[in-house]
Amino acid sequence: MFEIIQSGGWLMLPILACSVVAMAIIVERFWSLQKLKVLPPELLAQVWRLWRERKFDEPTLRRLRNGSSLGFVLAAGLVNSHHGRDVMKECIEEAGRQVVHRLERFLNTLGTIATIAPLLGLLGTVVGMIQAFSSIVSNGVGDPTLLAGGISVALITTAAGLVVAIPSVVFHRYFERLVDEYVVTMEAEALKLVDIIHGQREAVL
Repeated sequence: MFEIIQSGGWLMLPILACSVVAMAIIVERFWSLQKLKVLPPELLAQVWRLWRERKFDEPTLRRLRNGSSLGFVLAAGLVNSHHGRDVMKECIEEAGRQVVHRLERFLNTLGTIATIAPLLGLLGTVVGMIQAFSSIVSNGVGDPTLLAGGISVALITTAAGLVVAIPSVVFHRYFERLVDEYVVTMEAEALKLVDIIHGQREAVL
């Protein structure tokens, strides 16, 4: 494996760096975007029960805010619930924007890696072909090993770039879709809380 990487030339270094960063992001996002961390089940019912029993003190709100992404959004609404429905919704929307920013953390970097990795591979192809034709110009076609060296650089870097780019694209799309689903669910849960607190629907959770 090391010999293959070495034969790919210096362009293998940025491609390998991209692969390490992409893997780290993918592992971190899988850990951070677990459903229990973002949308704990029955959280809205628990919040409504505590609200109805008037058990929301500052430590409880802090635990709710720090416990999950949905909890952060609901806590923002609860803190401002006495200002009226419209203000409560605005605070929830503002908190939601902060949550979305956190949920999309590193996804832009992963998307960039998915874009530049094949370009680095293509650059390696160009460099390898330049080396191959330079060897032909300098030594003719009598020594095929000189020509093979340039071609191997071209093929190895192209393959390495695609190996990094393909899973990066797949996971980038997956995480974007997952975040979108979480955001839609959080919006629905937050609106339920607004409607319940301000008496526009029954508390059926």
